[in-house]
Amino acid sequence: MAKIAFIGAGSTVFAKNLMGDILSFPEMAESHIALMDINAERLHTSEMMAKKVAAAVGAHPKITVHTDRKSALDGADYAINMIQVGGYKPATEIDFEIPKKYGLRQTIADTMGIGGIMRALRTIPVMLAMCRDMEEVSSPDITFLNYVNPMAMNTWAVTRATRINTVGLCHSVQGTSEQIAHDIDIPISEINYICAGINHMAFYLKFERNGENLYPLIQKVIDEGRVPEWNRVRYEMFRQLGYFVTESSEHFAEYCPYFIRRDRPDLIEKFNVPLDEYIRRCEHQIAGWEKHRVEYENDAPLEVHRSHEYGSLIIHSIETGTPRVVYGNVANRHLIDNLPEGCCVEVPVLVDKNGLQPTRIGTIPPQLAAIMQTNINVQSLTVEAALTGKREHVYHAAMFDPHTSAELTLDEIHSMVDELITAHGSMMPHLH
Repeated sequence: MAKIAFIGAGSTVFAKNLMGDILSFPEMAESHIALMDINAERLHTSEMMAKKVAAAVGAHPKITVHTDRKSALDGADYAINMIQVGGYKPATEIDFEIPKKYGLRQTIADTMGIGGIMRALRTIPVMLAMCRDMEEVSSPDITFLNYVNPMAMNTWAVTRATRINTVGLCHSVQGTSEQIAHDIDIPISEINYICAGINHMAFYLKFERNGENLYPLIQKVIDEGRVPEWNRVRYEMFRQLGYFVTESSEHFAEYCPYFIRRDRPDLIEKFNVPLDEYIRRCEHQIAGWEKHRVEYENDAPLEVHRSHEYGSLIIHSIETGTPRVVYGNVANRHLIDNLPEGCCVEVPVLVDKNGLQPTRIGTIPPQLAAIMQTNINVQSLTVEAALTGKREHVYHAAMFDPHTSAELTLDEIHSMVDELITAHGSMMPHLH
């Protein structure tokens, strides 16, 4: 019986999706699900939810709840990370409000930019402590499934500083492929693709149906004026680069210096860039929490539908030997030749009884490597700051961030970083 630890299980809706996916497999129906969170109230709700999910799919797992991380990880074969260090309040609010004082606007602020840098600096030390617990008490072959952003920075730090077998998981590859399929009116089941790059900035190197290149049909969406209004940034970058990127337009607007500009407010309207989008999402989720809590804690049965997350597929493939290909974020060990060795890349990964086996891609188009490198520079310096504690590398990361450097002077960047570190206080004691 596999033991699966859910770290940050108070993320109840996300935990529900993954748990439903896992327990829907007959071979996983009697797994040990260890739910861990530092918030006892949310943990209680997640426990009620877990029992209802099990009943809905006819599974009989062992469910345990833990406020102590080490006890949840004790003997675990898999750990799923879904924490948010500092929460929406105060941490995320700080990441938006202080940069806004300097005229630096953001949309999501969890992957790149100053918000992504700060989130990584809060999160990496906690994840390293988590991995030290795993090294001490978990199965020697434990597989660590990380869902926490900033995905590339967090996963890079863990693969560099620990020996834990780690993969970073996102849904942007499979999610975007479905969106494109909808735009070109071809069933996703008929499409095959190869995608590679870095998380949130991977590109479909091949997008085909029965050997037919479907990129001309994507171009036709532009030519016929059918670009969805919420997706203008990505279609513009496709027009410029010749390949379609995985992450959403609201995210991608922050990863380059072309769309969010103080001196060009017209661009915000032209490309429909939703400033402060993540703040609105968080407020919406908080408003909906009470509804979910009542739903999970009352006597009514719960509906469970399979999600498109990769986590359950990985666990099932390792447990049963069923071969599958998923997309994962792993260390670049001879996988993409024209990206730095050791950085975190997103590539196809074969999974079976032998575990995670990333696919070698080779060389990607030079323009794609070039735009990725602008983000990898920031990731590298942020990881360096987190692992060494050197505050100077936080300044460097912000200086080289494409969006930040296009908007602020060096003095403004330095001052903003100082103010952010001070505001985050005890969440960043390791910086000196």
